[in-house]
Amino acid sequence: MTNLFYKPDGAWVGDLIPFYKDGSFRLFYLHDWRDNKKIHGEGTSWFELRTSDFVHYEEVGEKLKHGSVSEQDLNCYTGSIIEAHGEYHLFYTGLNPNPEFVEDGVPLQCVMHAVSTDMESWQKIPEDTFYSDGIQYERHDWRDPFVFWNEEAGEYWMLLAARNKEGPSRRRGSIGLCASKDLKSWEIRQPFWNPKMYVTHECPDLFQIGEWWYLVYSTFSERFVTHYRMSKSLSGPWTAPRNDAFDARAFYAAKTWSDGNKRYAFGWDPSKENENDYGDWQWAGNLVVHELVQEQDGTLTVRVPETVSHHFSNKQAAKWDSRIGEWEESEGRIEAAANETYSCISAGFMPETCKISAELSFSEGTRGCGIMLRASEDLDEAYYIRLEPIHNRLVFDMWPRREQGEMQWHIKGDHPHAVELEVPIELQAGTVYNIEIVVENSVCVVYLADQVAMTTRLYNLKTGSWGCFVQEGRAVFEQASISVPN
Repeated sequence: MTNLFYKPDGAWVGDLIPFYKDGSFRLFYLHDWRDNKKIHGEGTSWFELRTSDFVHYEEVGEKLKHGSVSEQDLNCYTGSIIEAHGEYHLFYTGLNPNPEFVEDGVPLQCVMHAVSTDMESWQKIPEDTFYSDGIQYERHDWRDPFVFWNEEAGEYWMLLAARNKEGPSRRRGSIGLCASKDLKSWEIRQPFWNPKMYVTHECPDLFQIGEWWYLVYSTFSERFVTHYRMSKSLSGPWTAPRNDAFDARAFYAAKTWSDGNKRYAFGWDPSKENENDYGDWQWAGNLVVHELVQEQDGTLTVRVPETVSHHFSNKQAAKWDSRIGEWEESEGRIEAAANETYSCISAGFMPETCKISAELSFSEGTRGCGIMLRASEDLDEAYYIRLEPIHNRLVFDMWPRREQGEMQWHIKGDHPHAVELEVPIELQAGTVYNIEIVVENSVCVVYLADQVAMTTRLYNLKTGSWGCFVQEGRAVFEQASISVPN
């Protein structure tokens, strides 16, 4: 089925565990039924998706079935898969909130093991289950095992989302480390990384490109985001690039995998309560995939997967229409000078599923410019994808900014954009930046300059036009177009 941002019928996509085999990405994921426990009962299982192009997905169904209410793995949470010794080894988190699996009032977490010869059926090995020893690490945060072969050490290593026993409560998060020779017995060791910054580091992931190692993890402490660190050695030091995230608030728990040529990050765009722009973010949502690219200095940039971009093969140039302010139009180009004001222009109707592309540049001193989405006929309501050169960032904004109220203090002027949806990027006057915006229903993913991505939701404004805008400055938009699938 064609579904760029996959979501199962009646359920949602949680943390993804990617693997590549036989020309296809095997995307295991936590299947979230949410409030349908009366129908589906308690527990979380791993389901599986398969895709070779991130456009067409095959839902394979439940692959790692959760245990009963009397078993530790009533909830089968995040983990990893590794091929070794002629088998596939699946490591996952087991959690059961029922009293017999609770210690000091908090459910225990543990690492559990299953094996398969073909990745079609999995056999659990309960005797391989192990918990934190409660000495170095807490016993209630011991999850998301990521297993890899450490060639230098000659053993398997397991990274975990863990918490130290000592230290300030909200800074005990560490990436725990265990080691094994046989994938059955594990030695608990000192933390792999212990920065003393966060509550915990969820969904750890590790990979190498050339001389660089990359450590990936997600946090909910200072902000909800997937970070990465880089080092030329597994022993560190692990340094942070200027932009240390793959996206912003609406792309979480990302894990990566390669097809042998390109590497991709697989995360989820959270839904919002009551499918409302003003609702709270929720756990789980729609699948979102970014391509990761290593730059010359070792840093990672993010771009739209090539197959997704090519999916939008029916391309139409912008059809300039209603506007505010003065616009100068020539073939393939439109420009506005709004040095002391705001100007915007409609480019035509925006379909529910589409890709918007443009090349834009701005003059020195410009305070903001970008793309409007689903704008109303009078251009008073819209979503805004805005470049802010003065702050060197890409942001998401919408008007109106809150659900109710007409008074001046109801506008949310103290929130000049969606503060959790901002991405740093160096912006220079006179430079041309390509922007690609992929929209399917409520999911919207923005890619700027083949460097950064910003995912969000578009709920309340269902239809409208797309267009361009500039605020207090001058901007040029070239090759502006909208594409839909054939």
